[in-house]
Amino acid sequence: MNGLASHRCTVRPEWIDHNGHMNVAYYVVAFDEATDTVYEDWGLGLAYPEQSGCSVFTLGMNVDYLGELFEGDDVRIDTRLMDHDAKRIHYFHEMYSEATGRLVSTNECLCMNVDLASRRSAPFPDDVREKLATVQIASVPERFGRVLGIRR
Repeated sequence: MNGLASHRCTVRPEWIDHNGHMNVAYYVVAFDEATDTVYEDWGLGLAYPEQSGCSVFTLGMNVDYLGELFEGDDVRIDTRLMDHDAKRIHYFHEMYSEATGRLVSTNECLCMNVDLASRRSAPFPDDVREKLATVQIASVPERFGRVLGIRR
């Protein structure tokens, strides 16, 4: 399995704010939809909680807004698995305008597998670890791993 998955969506009318462009919160919604898509590939999809008694919780994320999107714009979100261990996955989304090919936003996520009964971290089941091990760790994109701060 290669380390890159793609998800496509269209900017919905309800995602538009008072500035006439896509509201920052809906970039995260679109990234979350892309996460749902790639989680199916990685064995962590909608059936995962029922099958395993676990789910994946987000520990932290960075979002960068690099361009505007407008109602009706088609977007492609590419997702790269950057790293994983027995309990965590680290991945990176890149959102592109389909019309221009321009990178308009990025989203970096660190997530933890959680046992839903104990609400504590737990190792991924063997089948998930085996599937993640087959995903080629992607090359490092330019904006990956950035630190938020004021440059002086």
